[in-house]
Amino acid sequence: MKEFGSPYKEIDSRKFNTWCKYTKRLDTYGRGCVHDCHYCYASALLDFRGLFNTQLPAVARLDEIRQALNGLTKYDVVRIGSMTDCFQPIEKKQGITYQTILLLNYLRISYLIVTKSDLVASDEYCEIYDKELAHFQISISSTDDDKCLEYEKAPVTSKRIRAIEKLYKAGFDISVRLSPFMFEWCDIDVINAINCNKILIEFLKVNHWIQKRFKIDYSEYSLHFGGHLNLQLERKIELVEKITGFKQKSVGEYVKDHYLYFRDNVNFNKNDCCNLNLKHYETINQLQLWR
Repeated sequence: MKEFGSPYKEIDSRKFNTWCKYTKRLDTYGRGCVHDCHYCYASALLDFRGLFNTQLPAVARLDEIRQALNGLTKYDVVRIGSMTDCFQPIEKKQGITYQTILLLNYLRISYLIVTKSDLVASDEYCEIYDKELAHFQISISSTDDDKCLEYEKAPVTSKRIRAIEKLYKAGFDISVRLSPFMFEWCDIDVINAINCNKILIEFLKVNHWIQKRFKIDYSEYSLHFGGHLNLQLERKIELVEKITGFKQKSVGEYVKDHYLYFRDNVNFNKNDCCNLNLKHYETINQLQLWR
């Protein structure tokens, strides 16, 4: 079975202009993702080097995951699903994400699961999530089931929305992750009607690889920043203002000036655009300010 290097890494947020405070990343599957999203930054980084196989992702080993987590504490948050989806179809056979969740529960380490799959809300997984530790973001980019299948092979949006609402109804810390926000194909009324109290909005950033694979109208992506094309701030503000169906709204940003605007004027939690409901939040925030 194909293997990859360490399943764990810690990114330098400032280097990559992500402004993300959750820098500890864990991939239970790697070097490939069956969802094959045409806007995927991971495939853009790895495919040209022959390191990304959409049909046969590598599977992490639990002993390596355990070793990678040594030294982390209850004040850390590990994001599961960074370069590849942790709930892609191979999980049904391999179950490494399931085993990793059990391990994180045992170690009392908080985890943020980011996925496009409704498998995350299946009963067998809901039974093992620890509500003090588990946080979720389920990504959608379009409200049109047929349209989304043209550029990603993940479960359709309607299934993901049902998964969001199931986890929310069960009392988990869950956010809609509108990422990337493909405004041309989003019915805002559908977005606003999702039964969930939190949403995180992220806009598409475009490089040459994405333009080659993802055939959309890029005429509005006129702002150059960090080697990518982006929407202008005024357009982003206009789109964000239409999203009104959530008590807590946040925008995750790549362009520094845009990040500062949304942090100060929109984001529910100005210290955390992911807006996680962390039991030890104040302690975590203070620790990360000094790192």
